[in-house]
Amino acid sequence: MWSLTSGSLVFVDFGIRSIQYTKSQYYAYFCAKVTPKGILNKYMSDHNKTFNAFVKLGGFLRDFRNSDAERDRWAGKLELAVTAAGHKNGWFNTENILFALANWGELLREEKLAAWLSPYRTDQNEKSGPRAAHKNVALIMAGNIPLVGFHDFLSVLITGHGAMIKLSSNDDVLLPCIADFLIAHEPDLAGKIKFVEGRIEGFDAVIATGSNNTARYFEHYFGKGPNIIRKNRNSVAVLTGTENTEQLRSLGHDIFRYYGLGCRSVSKLFVPEEYDFDTFFESIYSFRSLIDQVKYANNYDYNKAVYLMSEFKLLDNGFLILKEDESHSSPIASVFYERYSSISALRAKLEKDRDRLQCVVASGLFKEEVPFGETQTPALSDYADGIDTVDFLLKI
Repeated sequence: MWSLTSGSLVFVDFGIRSIQYTKSQYYAYFCAKVTPKGILNKYMSDHNKTFNAFVKLGGFLRDFRNSDAERDRWAGKLELAVTAAGHKNGWFNTENILFALANWGELLREEKLAAWLSPYRTDQNEKSGPRAAHKNVALIMAGNIPLVGFHDFLSVLITGHGAMIKLSSNDDVLLPCIADFLIAHEPDLAGKIKFVEGRIEGFDAVIATGSNNTARYFEHYFGKGPNIIRKNRNSVAVLTGTENTEQLRSLGHDIFRYYGLGCRSVSKLFVPEEYDFDTFFESIYSFRSLIDQVKYANNYDYNKAVYLMSEFKLLDNGFLILKEDESHSSPIASVFYERYSSISALRAKLEKDRDRLQCVVASGLFKEEVPFGETQTPALSDYADGIDTVDFLLKI
């Protein structure tokens, strides 16, 4: 069996015949394939409702910037949430929050959701017997960038489970507002979305995101049951010296979006031994206004002072510090760099460090590379740490 998405239709080939579906009909087919027959009718209906609620959310997020907050009740609520999120977390400026909302607006299109779900087939699930239609999944969310845990939230609900959500205090405003929108448009979701402030209990599986430090505690408390536990990861870029100005400017978005706080933010550059950084600095100069942000400027000043007192050799353009270092994880307002002698040697090094990397940005060098400027706009199938969340949820 295979499926092909085209416009508003999905074509499914069953070997002896092919059938044309609308996207909503295909989602009903998907639900049928992953749901035990005895409860098929009820849960096909529930899954379709959830699917359609997220499609409506996508339309709302796409229109949000052009909405009249005084006339549109939900636009007004989200506008207040954006403002409140910025007040609670100084790293969440309006530009970055709107960027995150717009990204999700694009991803929550009917055709993209259907294409994302289409590869999940029944034979993957029947091997371990029928699965229960509804489990409670605890989501321990990070708070480093706006809506960083939304993909997990979406994945849990779209597979028919309930979400028990423990929010980070750094990002506890936006998702509850979005959840209220979903429940208003699909009331049955009220029983599947629960925000937990204290101890989480009564869950069947866990998806927890944190640092290498917190992961040890997560593994201690949640390691006995089905779980996905995420640790620190970083993203790197590989330059050859042949990049043009536009590619390097796009790399600036990979470095500076969300002030470099995301796991998909480029925190290290690999460059040839004789690489000259002048063109790189010239290409990213348009991002210089970052230094006007007080928290960013404080980090820039502090890190620069520490490096200088330690007598490290630095490259500096007034808003970004480059330091030669073998580590992948650089502080805010700085990026590490490392020189390489050959692409083959670098390829072996990156393969060795695979479990510590989220993205490798390059142009025509690696099989799973990310193009310049695209780290902060992942597709629905670009799973964090390379772990297929939907497959995990279909098997619990």
